[in-house]
Amino acid sequence: MKYQASVYAALSSLLLLSACSGGGAAQTGTGTAGNTANQGKPTEISIITEFHTTEPPGADNPVLKEFEKRTNTKLNIIWVSPNSWTEKQNVVLASGDIPDLMKISDIRNPLMQQMVKQGAFWDLTPFLKDYKNLMEYPKTVLDNTRINGKNYILPSVRPLEGSFVLGVRKDWLEKLNLKAPTTTDEMFEVMKAFVNNDPDGNGKKDTIGYNMRDPGLFFENVFNKSNGKWKLADGKLVDTVLEPGTREMLVWLNKAYKEGLIPQDFMVMKTTQLEELATSNKAGITSDGMLGLWRQIENPMKIDPKADFLALTSLNGVTTQSTGFNGLYLIPKSVPEAKVKRILELMDYGATEEGFSLAINGIKDVHYKEVDGFKVGTKQADTDSISVSSFGKIFERNEKYLYAYAPGMTKEVFERNKKILDEKSKISIADVSVGLISETDTKVGGEYKKKVDDLKVKVIMGKEPIEAWDTYIATLKAEPDYQKIITEMNKAYQDRIAAAK
Repeated sequence: MKYQASVYAALSSLLLLSACSGGGAAQTGTGTAGNTANQGKPTEISIITEFHTTEPPGADNPVLKEFEKRTNTKLNIIWVSPNSWTEKQNVVLASGDIPDLMKISDIRNPLMQQMVKQGAFWDLTPFLKDYKNLMEYPKTVLDNTRINGKNYILPSVRPLEGSFVLGVRKDWLEKLNLKAPTTTDEMFEVMKAFVNNDPDGNGKKDTIGYNMRDPGLFFENVFNKSNGKWKLADGKLVDTVLEPGTREMLVWLNKAYKEGLIPQDFMVMKTTQLEELATSNKAGITSDGMLGLWRQIENPMKIDPKADFLALTSLNGVTTQSTGFNGLYLIPKSVPEAKVKRILELMDYGATEEGFSLAINGIKDVHYKEVDGFKVGTKQADTDSISVSSFGKIFERNEKYLYAYAPGMTKEVFERNKKILDEKSKISIADVSVGLISETDTKVGGEYKKKVDDLKVKVIMGKEPIEAWDTYIATLKAEPDYQKIITEMNKAYQDRIAAAK
């Protein structure tokens, strides 16, 4: 029996049958895409954003033309290579010649922040309520991207759950009669078994526990019961670098390093090399987005069809949320108010099920075929650069299960992933520092971070004793600039709380 398309009604268009695969009207704020298409001359809109496909979509791209047709617009999209994206943003901001819609990768961008405070961009707060699909973005994301209590920013929305998971070889666990670990103690024992008990059955001791694809940060969160550098305690932001949990994490990883449970040269290995330990059937535990776990298991499955990376719901009861966005869009004040509304109408259409599917899947029977309720991409999709990494960088929808499915995934794994995401959402910890800025951190925070990260690696590898960490933490507690960062971050947090009242 085919898996019915209706099951997917609330899911990502990556796998859905769209409710409207043709050019029918979709509700977009104050009007509909279908109605707008019949209202006079197209609105010209310039957009600058990045792309992560091999080539950017061209000016004659069929999906671009379809967006223009459905929204009565003429789109001039300036696609910037990721290799020059950071530099390009600041060049455009400094020039003052800003497109109608501009993407910024980091909400902490100092120049962007300064320009917002100087009135260079529209406050979208009065408008957003009229665009129901944009208002479906998570409230926490809209709140965390406010500046001085106002929504100058339209976040490039992504799911809160599933962007980072720890994956363990379920088939190896079953072979060694082990349970999926739920604590760091249990994980340590699983790693030892994966190293010493020949889980791949080749008669050689050539497997490792954890590939260190995320070298420490996840475990720092686990030991601190936090999400990132800052956590909330008694109404105040606490720097987790100074917390006992970070010290415990270093001791734990140092022990794993000494027992050969993690790569001995992890500090000089590229992410792709660390990942290759998983894809080449050598690592029993890896980390990635939930989609990435499926990509990492595809090669091992060619050797053993039962190979399976199971995403862990939590460790020590800790799982973390993503920020819920990956970059942000702003509209300069040089754009007339009437055009601001048209831009928001365009983005609102892109946030519909129909618009999002068009962005990341393309046109039915051109860029994808429908097979048993799944969208299967064609070669033409690659030719036209149709991807979540091209048009999907502009047009986005709040889809809870976006990360639950990957092309080629079985129904069983897909349903399992959905349940894991549901369980994560019940306990996941948000990053309380999203959008908060310390001017001192902007100036000197990078120097502190480098010293902290370097010392962490040395302690994990045993090149420095844990006492060296204790000494450095004592230094940071007495360092005026470091303490000033903590003070400024707390003020920013309290200002946000006050603005929300």
